[in-house]
Amino acid sequence: MPTSGAPHLSPSIGHHSCGTCCSACKAPCPVQLNWPRSASACFQLSSLPPLYPQFSSQAASGGGSKGHPISPISGWDPGHHTDWPRSCKTQENISLSAWRCMGAAAVFYFSACSPVPLWTTSADGLVKLRMDPTCLQAPITVHQMFQESLEKYGSLNAMVSKKDGEWEKITFAEYYNYSRKAAKSFLKLGLERFHSVAILGFNSTEWFISAVGAVFAGGIVTGIYTTSSPEVCHYIAQDCRANIIVVENQKQLDKITQIQNCLPHLKAIVMYRGPLAEKHPNVYTMDEFMELGNEVQDGELDALIESQKPNQCCVLIYTSGTTGKPKGVMLNHDNITWTSAHASRAGDMQPAEIQQETIVSYLPLSHIAAQIYDLWTGIKWGEQVYFAEPDALKGGLVGTLKEALPTSHMGVPRVWEKIMEKIKDASSQSGFVKKKILSWAMSVSLEQNLSASYSDLKPFRMRLADSLVLARIRQALGFSRCEKHFCGAAPLSTEALHFFLGLNIPLYEAYGMSETTGPHCMSSPYVYRRYSCGKAVPGCKVKLMNKDDDGNGEICFWGRTVFMGYLNMEDKTREAIDEDGWLHSGDLGKMDSDGFLYVTGRIKEILITAGGENIPPVPLEDAVKRELPLVSNAMLIGDQKKFLSMLLTLKCAVDPETSEPTDSLTQEAREFCQKVGSKATQVSEVVRTRDPAVYRAIQDGIDRVNGRAAANVQRIQKWAVLQKDFSISGGEFGPTMKLKRQTVVEKYKDEIDSFYKK
Repeated sequence: MPTSGAPHLSPSIGHHSCGTCCSACKAPCPVQLNWPRSASACFQLSSLPPLYPQFSSQAASGGGSKGHPISPISGWDPGHHTDWPRSCKTQENISLSAWRCMGAAAVFYFSACSPVPLWTTSADGLVKLRMDPTCLQAPITVHQMFQESLEKYGSLNAMVSKKDGEWEKITFAEYYNYSRKAAKSFLKLGLERFHSVAILGFNSTEWFISAVGAVFAGGIVTGIYTTSSPEVCHYIAQDCRANIIVVENQKQLDKITQIQNCLPHLKAIVMYRGPLAEKHPNVYTMDEFMELGNEVQDGELDALIESQKPNQCCVLIYTSGTTGKPKGVMLNHDNITWTSAHASRAGDMQPAEIQQETIVSYLPLSHIAAQIYDLWTGIKWGEQVYFAEPDALKGGLVGTLKEALPTSHMGVPRVWEKIMEKIKDASSQSGFVKKKILSWAMSVSLEQNLSASYSDLKPFRMRLADSLVLARIRQALGFSRCEKHFCGAAPLSTEALHFFLGLNIPLYEAYGMSETTGPHCMSSPYVYRRYSCGKAVPGCKVKLMNKDDDGNGEICFWGRTVFMGYLNMEDKTREAIDEDGWLHSGDLGKMDSDGFLYVTGRIKEILITAGGENIPPVPLEDAVKRELPLVSNAMLIGDQKKFLSMLLTLKCAVDPETSEPTDSLTQEAREFCQKVGSKATQVSEVVRTRDPAVYRAIQDGIDRVNGRAAANVQRIQKWAVLQKDFSISGGEFGPTMKLKRQTVVEKYKDEIDSFYKK
């Protein structure tokens, strides 16, 4: 019988067995698992870290170290050091089989045995981890992950940023020490356990150090988009109980000073770029801040670090709030450390022992995609992270790419589309011969990449096209060393996918949500199928619920990527997570026989016409954009309407300073106009005069789309061209360039109403 106070193992995982002695440890084997019985498959109870005290000798005797009782909720001994052994290499007495035993014990404890719930809405809550026996990584904290990497990668460059025109490098050892220093300064300023450090600024070494330091100090790191209004900043800072807000510059500081008197938890503000225009109490420069914690003892910080548990919250990601208030997605240490390890390897990211990956950080770190890819995965695998300049999304990104020469790169669809448009514009201005050569090279590459069998093409043609033309284009983009190009956060159009295949740049799609710590499904060079977002990462599951006759169902997630719950939002959390612990995405998808997932739409975006027909908008929108190269954005209208209509915007140049769409048509759009018989060079010319040639061409393109419709209800009856393209500043796009459909409906209500007037 199991010792009193220790849980009984279920037969499916293991059971207390024979009572025979193990020759290696001279003690009764405590756990018999489904592996071959051997000396190395057994280990002393005392060799298990106290992370799992019911399997330790202290748990067996009913007490913790130094007389501390073992928590009946979390199962941790608060008085005992909780560091998991760093690696098999540094713990020679622990064999691989023993590690498997410990992993299985962890699976049992954190899932089958844990009395804590699957979700919580409290910042200080604990949750049961959704652990799969097929993927036995023991849960660890962010600090433990960093320490593991520190031992392996301490002397390697971790972060590279430009200061006064020169690249400055910080090693992992320096990164770790700076993070501890920041943690002690946060403690000096009064950071409370499970309260937040909110960060409002562009990607930088200071962003990373503040984030890691906040977690080390027992706080929660909370990113705020730089485009957020003071009102949104107030809501988030109040909701997450921000004790300290770290801002980039005076512009962001001004937002916080407007609202600081309405933030009862706020104790200090830190600015990391530029001098303070005016000195205020409890407002510090980064240099001043980093010196504040000098008097805080290492022991005080270490005690906080050792008290942290893998199933406690350490990161808050706020959704963009396209439908109501932003929701605070709570992610725990295990969400971060496990996803950093497994999702990245599913995407074929390499540990630095094999090849140090180089990436460029430029997407908003307040979004989970950038944060997990740039920050946390960078720590896990020893990546070298270059920071782009703040003008990255205004045209400056390529300059950084050409200097950094990344080995891996991630972009949202709109970033890839902007690169595509720039290449098309440059091509259109080149001579006839160059155009023909590029067209030939891209057609060869596209055919090669779309071919299921390479035997249909002579490899020499592909090598010739690549060496003469395509490799030079990739070099001009900064992708000469890049082996993996990822796309995530929104659906990728077929046009963009084919364009980059034509450049011999396969875009590997990732799929997930803030609520799945980013990627739950991944494509890679070895797990790739066109138009698919790949397969579930190891240890995670995907299922389709309420499938229709075509096999489309709601995509649901299970695994260690799944979040803890929405902060202070019990109703929303209950809506998202069902009784069996599955997270409902709200997305529609199909799955093929090999487990590749295809996202086909979003339940909330499906238009239900007045006649009750369900119309997914994205396929029709993409079809129109394929037919009409001058169209930048297309949005289908028809919810509760008698017929379908569409809003269109035209491709135009973007102001490099403000990122605002201008009135000037892009070169590609002008060429389209010339081809159909129009001399228009500006959007306003086309819209004001309802340019007959352009409007006729648009109608012809929509007629071609309608001609492929399966039923009359799927035909676009009316359309309008808007005077300005969609943008983040205009409100039509969220921070990651996702279309905010409800905002568009409200903003262009008059245009939409005109479609349906009798």
